[in-house]
Amino acid sequence: MSLARVQHISVSLDGFATGEGQSLEAPFGHAGERLHEWMFATRWGRAMLRRPGGSGGVDDAILRLFPAEIGAEIMGAGKFGYPGWHENPDWKGPWGSNPPFHTPVFVLTHHPRPSIEMKGGTTYHFIDASPAEALETAREAAGGQDVRIGGGPTMVRDFLAAGLIDHLHIVVVPILLGRGVRLWDGLEGLEKDYEVESVSTPSGVTHVTFTRAGL
Repeated sequence: MSLARVQHISVSLDGFATGEGQSLEAPFGHAGERLHEWMFATRWGRAMLRRPGGSGGVDDAILRLFPAEIGAEIMGAGKFGYPGWHENPDWKGPWGSNPPFHTPVFVLTHHPRPSIEMKGGTTYHFIDASPAEALETAREAAGGQDVRIGGGPTMVRDFLAAGLIDHLHIVVVPILLGRGVRLWDGLEGLEKDYEVESVSTPSGVTHVTFTRAGL
């Protein structure tokens, strides 16, 4: 069976994966881009922004695993758009006409709408489903490849609480946010079910991976 993977979720030292006060102008609230500066300093990150330059090294190498063996993605409503996006029929996500997913993407929302086909192979499907139901649907679409659980933190936490994540990659960024949405709340003892490894890089971030025991 394909694996359910979480990739490149950045969290602060105090466990927040997004800041407070999210809006169209501030997708990560008061955190701004501080959680992701490490990413957009790399060649991969700058290329995603269609900008030249950037660093190589470990951070860049890890980011290049993003599309590997991924056949579908599940993301939460908060990742797809700003609060209230469901009231805007023209909203197609923040990534432009050619999003970086290139697979079917299942957006979990209480406000389903018709699917949207984008350039580059991404098609957004809007579903109101439990984590287990969404994963079953995404696996059918993934054609035997893995399913990325794309975030945000509330959705990732729900999938972890349901025991559905096989591989989890968290990037601990050395900042303190103080408020926002935490990733780890309610997940005490999670590490008992996983093999945990970590590596720090010259950028100052620490990559922590949780791989389900026995995989």
